Amino acid sequence: MKVVVVGDAGLDVVARHDGPVVHGGDTRARVRLTGGGAGANTALWLRTAGAQPTLVARIGTDLGGHAVRTGLEAAGVECAFAVDAEAPTCCVVVLVDNDGQRSMLPDRGANANLCPEDVDAGALAGARHLHLSGYVLLDPSSRPAGLAALAAAREAGLTTSVDPQSAALLTDPAAFLDDVHGVDVLLPNAVELEAIAGEPGVDAAARLLDTVGAVVVTTGLGGASWVGRDGVHSVPSDPVPCVDSTGAGDAFNAGLLAAWLRGESTEDSLRTGVRLGSLAVSRVGAQPPEN
Repeated sequence: MKVVVVGDAGLDVVARHDGPVVHGGDTRARVRLTGGGAGANTALWLRTAGAQPTLVARIGTDLGGHAVRTGLEAAGVECAFAVDAEAPTCCVVVLVDNDGQRSMLPDRGANANLCPEDVDAGALAGARHLHLSGYVLLDPSSRPAGLAALAAAREAGLTTSVDPQSAALLTDPAAFLDDVHGVDVLLPNAVELEAIAGEPGVDAAARLLDTVGAVVVTTGLGGASWVGRDGVHSVPSDPVPCVDSTGAGDAFNAGLLAAWLRGESTEDSLRTGVRLGSLAVSRVGAQPPEN
């Protein structure tokens, strides 16, 4: 089952700091360099969930770009990458506190230059589904590429999904809803749902069903809910320690989509998403253990 993911690929510098960050001073931390980018994370978790992912992204000509491509291909992800001769490969500084909650300092680098021409029709050939990271739509420079990807997927008869990714960047929810009109599955967390619909909760999600086919809301310790025209289906979270929340949503998306595309029930699809999301938060880094 081939799934195309359109989104960022890059490197994460993950710093787990002890106590509050001291402005203008030193804060001891444990620092790791890992693979990252919402698109790459989702593609790798899809591979873990048994799908065959193709990732559409843009990288630089630097060592970071070489490392990203090599790691993804070694893990079984097909890389439909455009190479940017000017911009560097995406890099994100991730600050993780003692509760496992992350704050990010992202530089999308070459991903910000993703353009419609980078979404090659050949990448969609044989695919069942296209998943789009909201970071692509929420950056004006790459938004045309995101819209082109959704249009191409619909033309090819693929189902589609979008993760809004960032409540802080959802400054024009009406425009975002216009962009995702007709998408089969919208995948916000509770904070993103509130930014889009004005309030959290399944009632707010249900009001979006005139725009999208279904809304799947994650609420951290509260579990996840599928809100569709046939009603609401909810599952609880798995009780695991939160070491690093980076990439939890990407892992959840991959598990849910892979199960849903295999024809599993709504509840079982949600449970698979929760299981992979829980695995993600139980370890450092946004990608599966073998990466």
